[in-house]
Amino acid sequence: MRLIKRVILVLLAIVLILVGVSYLLPGKTEVSRSITIDAPASEIFPYVNSMQETEKWSPWLSRDPETKLSYSGPDAGVGNTLNWSSDHPQVGTGSQEIVESVDDQLVKTALDFGPMGTASASFVLQPDGSQTQVTWGFLSELGLNPMSRWMGLMMDRWVGGDYERGLENLKSLVEGQG
Repeated sequence: MRLIKRVILVLLAIVLILVGVSYLLPGKTEVSRSITIDAPASEIFPYVNSMQETEKWSPWLSRDPETKLSYSGPDAGVGNTLNWSSDHPQVGTGSQEIVESVDDQLVKTALDFGPMGTASASFVLQPDGSQTQVTWGFLSELGLNPMSRWMGLMMDRWVGGDYERGLENLKSLVEGQG
C-alpha cells in the first residue's frame, strides 16, 4: 500500500511540475519559411490572394485527395474563404479567410481549426530585382492551456516542412508559367 501511495505522489508531482513549467513556455508560436521565385510579385500574387488558387500548390491536399473543399465570398481578396474537411489527421477540418490584401505585397488570413484553435497566416512578397522573395508565416496564440504550450514547441517541426513543400510547389507553378 505504501508503494502505491508513493507512485501516485511521484506521478502527481511530475504532472504538477509539467503544468507549472508550461506557464514558463512561450504564449504564442510562430513559423515562417521563405523562398525566392524567379518572377515579379504580380505573377505570384494571384496564387496567394485566392483560396481557389492555393489548390494548385497546397502541400496538404496531396495527403488526402478526398478532402472536401468549399468556397464562399469573392473569388479573391478580402472575404475569400475556404472550408475544408478531411478524415486524415494531418489535414483535419477548418476554415481560412483572407482578412487583408495589399496588391502584389501582402495577404493575411485567419485560420479556424475548430476545437484545435485559431491562428493567422500571411504571405509577404518582397521584390528583389527580377525575382520575388515570398515569406509564408504562421502565428498562433496558445492561451493558458498547458498542452497547447507544450505542443507550441513542436509547431515549427510539424508545419515548417509543409511550408517548405508548399513554397517549392508555388515556385514550380509560377516559374513553369513563364
